Amino acid sequence: MARHYLGDGVPSGADNAAGREAVKGATTSGRSVQLAFASGFAILLIMGALAYHSMGLSTESSRWVEHSYEVSTSLDNMMLAMTSVDANTRGFVLTGDETYLDSWRSGASDLERYAVIARRITSDNPNQQMHLQTVDRLIAQRIDVAEGIIALRRTQGLDAAAQALRTGETQRILNDFQQILQTMHTEEAGLLIGRTTIAKWRLRQTKIALIVGTALGLLINAVAGVGAVRNGTRRRVAEAARRDSEDQYRTLLDEVHDHAILMLDLTGRVITWNSSAARIKGYDAEQIIGENFSCFFPHEDIVRGRPEEILRITATRGRHEEQSMRVRKDGSQFVASITYTELKDATGKPRGFSEITRDLSETKESGAKFRGLLEAAPDAMIVVSERGEIVLVNLQAEKQFGYHRDELLGKMVNSIVPRGFAERLVADGLRSDEDALAQQIGTGIELTAQRKDGSEFPIEIMLSPLRSTEGTLVTAAIRNISVRKEAEKHLVQMENKYRGLLEAAPDAMVVVNDAGKIVLLNLQAETEFGYRRDELLGQRMSNIVPAGFPERLVADSLRSAEDALAQQIGTGIELTARRKDGSEFPIEMMLSPLESPDGVLVTAAIRDITARKSSEAQLLEKVEELNRSNEELQQFAYIASHDLQEPLRMVASYTALLARRYKGKLDSDADDFIAFAVDGASRMQLLIQDLLAYSRVGLKGKELVHTSSEDALQQATRNLRGAIEGSGALVTHDPLPSVMADGMQLTQLFQNLVGNAIKYRGAEVPRVHITATPNDGYKWMFAVQDNGLGIEAQFFERIFGVFQRLHKREEFDGTGIGLAICKKIVERHGGTISVESTLGEGSTFRFPLTACSGQS
Repeated sequence: MARHYLGDGVPSGADNAAGREAVKGATTSGRSVQLAFASGFAILLIMGALAYHSMGLSTESSRWVEHSYEVSTSLDNMMLAMTSVDANTRGFVLTGDETYLDSWRSGASDLERYAVIARRITSDNPNQQMHLQTVDRLIAQRIDVAEGIIALRRTQGLDAAAQALRTGETQRILNDFQQILQTMHTEEAGLLIGRTTIAKWRLRQTKIALIVGTALGLLINAVAGVGAVRNGTRRRVAEAARRDSEDQYRTLLDEVHDHAILMLDLTGRVITWNSSAARIKGYDAEQIIGENFSCFFPHEDIVRGRPEEILRITATRGRHEEQSMRVRKDGSQFVASITYTELKDATGKPRGFSEITRDLSETKESGAKFRGLLEAAPDAMIVVSERGEIVLVNLQAEKQFGYHRDELLGKMVNSIVPRGFAERLVADGLRSDEDALAQQIGTGIELTAQRKDGSEFPIEIMLSPLRSTEGTLVTAAIRNISVRKEAEKHLVQMENKYRGLLEAAPDAMVVVNDAGKIVLLNLQAETEFGYRRDELLGQRMSNIVPAGFPERLVADSLRSAEDALAQQIGTGIELTARRKDGSEFPIEMMLSPLESPDGVLVTAAIRDITARKSSEAQLLEKVEELNRSNEELQQFAYIASHDLQEPLRMVASYTALLARRYKGKLDSDADDFIAFAVDGASRMQLLIQDLLAYSRVGLKGKELVHTSSEDALQQATRNLRGAIEGSGALVTHDPLPSVMADGMQLTQLFQNLVGNAIKYRGAEVPRVHITATPNDGYKWMFAVQDNGLGIEAQFFERIFGVFQRLHKREEFDGTGIGLAICKKIVERHGGTISVESTLGEGSTFRFPLTACSGQS
């Protein structure tokens, strides 16, 4: 029997109060006794009313819980039906078996039926009704997409249907469907929590009031009874009343079986202890009285000062309630509902605290919550006793195995999982039941289950222990993996076919999983890298391609692995590979994704480009040699042209003199001959000048410096002033930037382009407009636009060649070198010139120039 005394035997807590009542009763009249009896009877009536009210609250809470579970079950059924539609669609696409369509139609019918049920049972909830409109739309979309894919499979075959599946539309609909059902689950759970929390709070208050009120009523009646029969001296009567009150109080506390009731002093030391406290917390009164109540808290709560914090909160508010973890004497933890109340003496001075603790793991509410979790689970759930008997099942278990619930309860588990499962639970002679169970806890086990009709199907089962007052139970989550097994079988067939394709490939082929490990390779890969196949399988790709390849697969903290992979899919990557002997060689790698049940795999086609790299090096050397020869040739042409100018200038001068002096003095043939000589000498001078200009561009010129492109354009227009005034041309420009350029060559570039626009004009007055726009952040893109004759598209490349003319000399004079000079000037400035033109509408020449630092 737990003791409730402190020190010299003076009753503690409520016993002192009872003693004072007894002394008071000893000095009162019979009328006071009658009043006490009446008060006790009234309190008992109030307690009866509270008990009736508590039953009503419990009934209401149970009804709402049942309603919420019904809604959750309907939503889960819809999710299963949607999964069935998806699985059977894929099954038909992969196999072409029409039996999948029967299951598909059944799933589609169930999907619509469960949606109707959900609409009916949530008719009181506008939010859920609105969500169900989205559900109906997604169901219709999924069925339409599935019907389209099925039609493709029938009419166009597997490849077309598989391509339709890979578009991602089906996965998007399924994700949206899961999300909206999860939203509905969450909303229903919120309603349930809100309703049940209020009901439980009221019920808890009622129970506490019942306990306190009953104790108070019994105390009042006991005091009154003792007062009515007192027949001794005042002291003997008072002492008898006090002892009687103490016994009654102790008996009352010990009769409360589901609450630990104890009292604490102001520092938190335990001063009273009832029998339920001993049962719930594991301490005898002799072991705990005088100890601090912090021993009931988990270690982490003690470290952060939670016990002292609770006493401060209770002292401030007068009362404090919470649900949290508590620790028994044996170290085990349990969830408890605890109420702390501050106690005061007759003068109002604090003298301690009371604690009422309830073990929630033993409550009916806990059991109801556990059953609710079972029913909400998407897999079949069964709870099995140590003897192998089924003690609890959910709705999914009924559906999976084809039994009614009452047929499964009490049945041996080996009747539905005949092979393997029982061996996991029943230990051999060398191990305890707990050891045999612990060996498999937390691991997925693949077994074969048996339905009521005798048919068998593959399952994956997960076991977890569940402690209870009846011993250790086992919760088994059972998932039907028939569809997965079929998919794995199909994958094996595809792998065999794919392996054949790999072996036929001329390049080394390696298949890598999302962890970067090699899962498949061909003979060319063995030959290329010098490994045997079994040496490479399971190894990381970084062992043979150490630099670059892992970075293509492993994303940084801002990107997923799929994003990093997708960035490189379809592009050739040049990397360096390493053979088994440590030698390295250059490779070109092509990556492509390969979907599988284990996630996205990557197929890497690897080609040894050692020979190509050698050829490229030789070609680069020849190009450099050619460039050197070209530079020498250009220098020669410059010198030769310069040396030709002197004798040609003399010939041109004398022929021009002959034409002026003897024009009309000789016969007509002589005048013509002299005119031909003058024209030929002039054209030869112009040709040599253009050749000199072309050669100068090819030689190393001035360093590129900050140059105003607007100043260069203005200088070019001054040089062309005669042609501009003679044609009436209008040359305009936007504000032009400063660029890195050779000023003289930039002026020549503008002069040639504007001059060509004026020369090759159409019927209208020539108009030329020059603009510059930012390009790539460090470039300016210039455009010279005219309204001239235009150029046919077939001549866009030809016009930039040396001596390339599109018109006869009689139509337009010139040497055919002007645009070739433009091309060389732009190339010397690090760019490429291009033309856009429409015949009869004009042309636009574009070229880039580097921006000065600080500009963009």
